[in-house]
Amino acid sequence: MALQHRPDAYLVPGKHIHLVGIGGVSMRPLGLVLKGMGMHISGSDMNASVSTEELMNKGITVHIGHKEENIRGADCIIRTAAARNDNPEIAAARAMGIPVFERAEAWGVIMREYKNAICIAGTHGKTTTTAMTTHIFMEAQRDPTVMIGGSLPLLKAGHRVGQGETIIMESCEYCNSFLNFYPTVAVINNIEADHLDFFKDLADVQQSFRRFASLVPRTGFVIANGDDPNTVEALKDLPYLTFGLALGSDFRAENISPDFSSFDILAQGKLYCHVDLAVNGKHNVYNALAAAASAYVMGIEGSCVSSGLSTFTGAGRRMEKKGSFRGADVYDDYAHHPSELHSLLESVKLRGYKRIILAFQPHTYSRTKALFADFVRELKEADVLLLAEIYAAREQNLYGISSGDLAAEIPGALFFETLPEVTAYLRSIAQEGDLILTVGAGDIFKAGEALLKES
Repeated sequence: MALQHRPDAYLVPGKHIHLVGIGGVSMRPLGLVLKGMGMHISGSDMNASVSTEELMNKGITVHIGHKEENIRGADCIIRTAAARNDNPEIAAARAMGIPVFERAEAWGVIMREYKNAICIAGTHGKTTTTAMTTHIFMEAQRDPTVMIGGSLPLLKAGHRVGQGETIIMESCEYCNSFLNFYPTVAVINNIEADHLDFFKDLADVQQSFRRFASLVPRTGFVIANGDDPNTVEALKDLPYLTFGLALGSDFRAENISPDFSSFDILAQGKLYCHVDLAVNGKHNVYNALAAAASAYVMGIEGSCVSSGLSTFTGAGRRMEKKGSFRGADVYDDYAHHPSELHSLLESVKLRGYKRIILAFQPHTYSRTKALFADFVRELKEADVLLLAEIYAAREQNLYGISSGDLAAEIPGALFFETLPEVTAYLRSIAQEGDLILTVGAGDIFKAGEALLKES
């Protein structure tokens, strides 16, 4: 690629960078980081939001709606993955010869400014592991720059611009985005068939993760879940450190409490630290092991791992308590894959509620179709199941599928076409001792929030 067509030729102080979809979860922090690096930033988004308001309060021009004139004066365009070539601003830029770069390319350029780049990937657990790692590195006073795909109470945001030598990045495989990164530490939590609107099959997903691991230089570290067969297969013949519960793991948990919230971490056979988590569940043991392994290879003392993890109470939309309604606790979670549902329901069953009421909103038609039988199996585990209609996200329903199809396969399940109907039914059944879970990567959280407004 010629220098003038590479993003690092444009992401320099004084340049005008325009971000299409600037209100997005990783676009907003990108705009703030680039502004902090001395660039003039503008952007656009379809809707006004808390995110766009924050950007404007920090001196960034944000246009609501996408129009050709919004890009006037821009040296280059950075777009979110959802912005296609027919977007008016993208189309205008291409016609005018203004370079258009992907969001992940820009983060890759930023990453190269840091001595240490910890990139946390995996089909599940990325956000929580990135958040746990942030807690540890903040406790160790490493002053990291952070990008998380969710809000973290410690940061009061989903990002942080630090002055230290380390950047901690949640790294997504969708559209091979993480292949634009420059990790010195690559973490792989697990690998499953997902994002099948982009990947052909599980083997295709595995190949993407293998390429991601191969980005790490010889002086760096690949840290991967040695208990996950798909990960082990993907990394065959590559050098990496393992974490898990199996004997022989480089980083292993033992003396685990029944609710999986308390355990010791052994690093290469020796006690590294003891951990008491404020979150429970077997999946969080794995998340904590991955975060601790990242800290260990970066020379952080075990005491900082213990202290950092003890203050972690969860990331936004990851088993996040929203409030109580008529004695029922209302929580929200981002789980949108059958394995994530399994881990979530497995962990909440340990909490002793009378009933688990699950209001679930599938995310994308392609995922619902591809993993239909797995969704049916996991959703049956709830005591009461409410199904909202599928959240389309970036898709059109070319699959002829509905949440009603799931409900038809699950005895007692109820299907609702709208979120207000979900809220109304929750209102009618909520009792003392219930756990109400709103779950999914779309806007199902609004059903729980609407319920709480009434109380």
